[in-house]
Parts: sequence; C-alpha cells; structure tokens
Amino acid sequence: MARYGQYCPITRSLELLGDRWTLLIVRDLLVGAERFNELARGLPRLSRGLLSKRLDHLVRAGLVEHHDGRYRVTQAGEELRPLVFGLAEWGARWAFGEPRPDELDATVLMWWIRGGIDAKAFGEPRRVVLQFRFVEGRRRLYWLVVTPTDVSLCFTDPGFDVDVTVDVGLDVLYQVWVGRIGYGEAVRDRLLVVTGERSLVRALPRALQFSPVAPYVRRAAAVD
Repeated sequence: MARYGQYCPITRSLELLGDRWTLLIVRDLLVGAERFNELARGLPRLSRGLLSKRLDHLVRAGLVEHHDGRYRVTQAGEELRPLVFGLAEWGARWAFGEPRPDELDATVLMWWIRGGIDAKAFGEPRRVVLQFRFVEGRRRLYWLVVTPTDVSLCFTDPGFDVDVTVDVGLDVLYQVWVGRIGYGEAVRDRLLVVTGERSLVRALPRALQFSPVAPYVRRAAAVD
C-alpha cells in the first residue's frame, strides 16, 4: 500500500483505493460479482495472484467481507457506490469516446452481457438460446443459454436449436452495451442484425439490461 505522508482524508482514501485494479474490483462487487472466478473472468488482464492480493487488502481494510467463498461489500464498501458511479458520470462526460482496439474483448463483453440478462423478458418459462456472431476477431461465435434460473455462456455449440441470432461488430455491440449507441438506432442502421423467432427478437432489447454505466453515458450524450 502506497503512503503519501500527508494527514488528509483524501490521501488516506487513496492509500486504500489508489492501487491499480482496486476500484475496478470494487466496481464489479458493487454490480453483483461475488465469487473469485466471477471477478477473474470480468478482469482477465488482472492476474489471479494480484486479484487475490487486492481482495485480501480490501478485506483487511474493512471494505469487503469473505464468507463461504463469497465476497461482499461491507457498509463501508457500499458507501463507495456514489464515488465509483460518480467516476462513471464524469468519465462519460469528459473522458469517453469510441472504443480503442485494446479495449475490445469479446469474451469479457459476453460475460458482462450474460450477467445482465433478464430471462423473464422472454415470456413463459422456457429455454432460449441466443447466438452472437461477430464479424471480426479470433473468436467469433458465442452462445447464451437462458433458462428461468440461470444464464450460461458457451464457447462451443451447446447442442440446442438457436432461437435468436445476433450479427454485429464487436465495437458496435460494446457501444450498444454501454449506451453510446442506442439499440434501436443500431438495428435501424443495420449495425446490429437480429433474426429468429419473432416474439423473442422483439423481447431481446428488454432482456438485455445493458451496462450499469449506460444511464450515465446516455445522459452525457444528451447533454452534448
């Protein structure tokens, strides 16, 4: 932990939260990740060893609790929510733009989308299989198998009939997910092509709950 040698609540806060990756771990805990592997999958460039070190630091600092294999924020950690999403609001207004190539990771995006699926939007309880086909990249095919109680991300054909197929560029889907491009706008402009069972195609934008930062990105765009 870096020490700044200044008696100030800002420096004390930075001593707890200023290390690389720490606030992103807090971000993921605040939006629902609980298990070590969930955090690791959402932050693939963070080594598992450093993730473990950062989590231990947050537990010792009283920001996170660890019981029965689950990590959860404490009251102190929960009170970081306005700070974390305040950064989202500021960043959407002043530090955001088109995605850079090094920011595009299809597996990370699909993992985020998996965590934001509302199965109830598809109607009566059933299994719904979504296939995503990216127009570029090393891995171009992903499947989401949606049931009333679980959403599975598959990297190989799960063996079920596909109900909805999404054809899209990775950069476009990222921007739709974070709210920089509207879903309807992307469909209208043929940047996002959705085919399959008609009722499920109509339900897809309701099932995709989008990124927790999407409201801030949309609001920043409206201000501009």
